[in-house]
Amino acid sequence: MRQKRARIAAVGLAAGGAIVLAGCGAANEGSSAGGASSAPSSNVSGTISGAGASTQQAATQAWVAGFTGSNPDATINYDPSGSGAGRTQFIAGGVDWAGSDAYIKGDELGKAQQRCGGDIVEIPVYVSPIAVVYNLPGVDNLQLSPSTLAKIFDKKITTWNDPAIAADNPGVNLPSTAIAPVNRSDKSGTTQNFADYLKAAAGADWPYDVSDSWPVQGGEAAQGTSGVVGAVKAGQGTIGYADESQAQGLGQAKIKVGDQYVGPTPDGAAKLLESSERVSEGGPHAFAYKLNRTVTDSSAYPISLVSYAIACSKYTDAAKSGLVKAYLNYVISPEGQQAAQQAAGSAPLTDAIRQQITPAVSSIA
Repeated sequence: MRQKRARIAAVGLAAGGAIVLAGCGAANEGSSAGGASSAPSSNVSGTISGAGASTQQAATQAWVAGFTGSNPDATINYDPSGSGAGRTQFIAGGVDWAGSDAYIKGDELGKAQQRCGGDIVEIPVYVSPIAVVYNLPGVDNLQLSPSTLAKIFDKKITTWNDPAIAADNPGVNLPSTAIAPVNRSDKSGTTQNFADYLKAAAGADWPYDVSDSWPVQGGEAAQGTSGVVGAVKAGQGTIGYADESQAQGLGQAKIKVGDQYVGPTPDGAAKLLESSERVSEGGPHAFAYKLNRTVTDSSAYPISLVSYAIACSKYTDAAKSGLVKAYLNYVISPEGQQAAQQAAGSAPLTDAIRQQITPAVSSIA
């Protein structure tokens, strides 16, 4: 199993960061991490391309392997260029669908509807915690309150033995090492979700508007999820934020929820989505959610993201329409969600959510 996953990843790297998998190659994998043998055959063919959230990269590798294993005449390409870049390319007509860690809204929504000639389809496909990752030798169990976390990333707290951090970590020997925050350099849905949490949970201690661009100037910045993880690993006293699936090998801080400190888990992310409300804008086939960042239930993890697939409800090319529909149906299926869980550690969609969004995918024509 590990060897097969590694082969899929290597194909993506060989394509310059994009995931480019032809059906024949995936078919030869047999029963892969994507669950190829259990993926329903849709008898579709052709090529579709997507771009966007780098958080979806590992899951997409599994989805593509599973789907093309049963649809060997289909080719699925995905460029993990970042959520903002994916939405931009989708609006411009450069890709057939986008992956985004932030739902589409405002001017972008209107432009997307114009590109599609009608309604968009927007569905959650990937639910995952965002880990606050750090590299601080000798400190293995870091705890941070929302206020302390906000002040660290706003550079108001600059050393690891600051009294505010000490108050969150009683009895822990904290070094005087300088804190080196690392943020995303590209427009990022992960940034938007992280900033949304800070704004909601830390209040006045995070005085910035929420957007997909990092608002604090002068820190270390890195491209994509892998860039942030690499920068935190390469430094000392570093701290950053990244999808938990790609945060292995680093310390992961526990965040204060209610009166307890909670680490990032798929179950905690799923619990957060369960307590959140659907956003009304976007049209009948748009299923976006306003996450409950101030949850006090310690079984939920508030720094989580819901990553979406954004597509058109109609395409001028019938074959492309059928391929987009078939692929997204596999992505949200129990088999597809299990493949993502195995490959990326994400939380599978619940049956209740799947029942809500399946008609949206079926509407693609």
